Amino acid sequence: MAKTTNWRRSWLISSVLAGSVLLGGGAALTSCSVVAENSGNSGSAATSSAKPTASKPAVPEPVAVVTPEADALEVNPTTVPAITVQQGTLKEAKLVPASGGEPVPGELSEGGTAWTATGALEFNTPYTLTYSLVDANGDTTSQTRKFSTVSTANEANAVMYPSPGSTVGTGQPLELTFSEPVLNKEAVEKAITVTSTSGQTGAFYWISDTKVRYRAEEFWAPQSTITVDMKLLGVDFGNGMIGNFNQTSSFTIHNNRLAVVDNADKMMRVYIDGVLTKTFPVTLGTEDWPSTTGYHVIMDQHESIPFRAESIGLKPGDEHYYEPVTAHSASRLSLGGAFIHEALPSAQPVLGRANVSHGCIGMSPEGARYIYDNFDAGDVVQVLNTGYGPMFVWDGFGDWNVPWSEWVSQPKQ
Repeated sequence: MAKTTNWRRSWLISSVLAGSVLLGGGAALTSCSVVAENSGNSGSAATSSAKPTASKPAVPEPVAVVTPEADALEVNPTTVPAITVQQGTLKEAKLVPASGGEPVPGELSEGGTAWTATGALEFNTPYTLTYSLVDANGDTTSQTRKFSTVSTANEANAVMYPSPGSTVGTGQPLELTFSEPVLNKEAVEKAITVTSTSGQTGAFYWISDTKVRYRAEEFWAPQSTITVDMKLLGVDFGNGMIGNFNQTSSFTIHNNRLAVVDNADKMMRVYIDGVLTKTFPVTLGTEDWPSTTGYHVIMDQHESIPFRAESIGLKPGDEHYYEPVTAHSASRLSLGGAFIHEALPSAQPVLGRANVSHGCIGMSPEGARYIYDNFDAGDVVQVLNTGYGPMFVWDGFGDWNVPWSEWVSQPKQ
């Protein structure tokens, strides 16, 4: 009996404990329901414990400053496309020709706030610039800009004389001929650097809006080299014309060759490196067609060349008109038609005695041939005592007849 009583007691105790757990659980549920009601929530505990989704805070939109401006036309190809960003960063940028091709290289700054093109633009090309901006929340927006560079019609270039690599005489000025009128002369001059191995410095003198000359105060030193560094790419010539190239070229000066022609005795004296080597009788221009004085520079040479009176304004029936002739061993001295050449047979008897030409220097066949064979472009011929003024700077290379003080003070208009 004792065993049975103990078993039943144990069962009762277990039942009571189990009931206590259930009651305790029920009390806990009841307690949670009360708290939920007091907080103003309805529904189950699972629903009441879910967290709401947080919205992103408002941040300022990124602001991009872009060069060139949107839809810009006739952009100078030396312009450096660039993007700078405030209130955000750049994710990427890409600049490509609108017609296709390789992108223009560019560099993104370390902090991502700027992008700069590192490659060159081409003339006459439309471009598309695309880039992505990132705000403080990490959101990305893409933008596109378009622009086009200077059109072919507004490109400008220049041609140099003497030609690169050539060898000329001591009197040869540098001459640059521009494809378009130059209005911004100072800007163009600053873009051109001329140096010489002799250390001679010079100055520019504008013959016209499309032609400029450069020389030193004295003739170039024999055996020197003149180097011309033209950085004209992107230079504004004025009137919307933009330089389209950079170029460095040189030419060389040979030994000293000078021919002095004196009307006082009608003789030519030839000096090579300062030494008198030859003397020849000559005939010069008449009183009606006098030879100009001063320094002349040989421009070009022709073994034979036709002479026409029409080229100096004469017509058949004019007093000084002459029939077409062919001159031999001719060395040009001016654009106006002055040459050293072999005199016509009819003039040979008066060499050294009288002037019968239309401004040329007539010589014996031997004399004209000597000059043709031993002188070159850039060599100097000095004419004295004709009673006429010096050859103009624009009539060939009369540059050395312009006083240096006048040369360097020319207004840049």
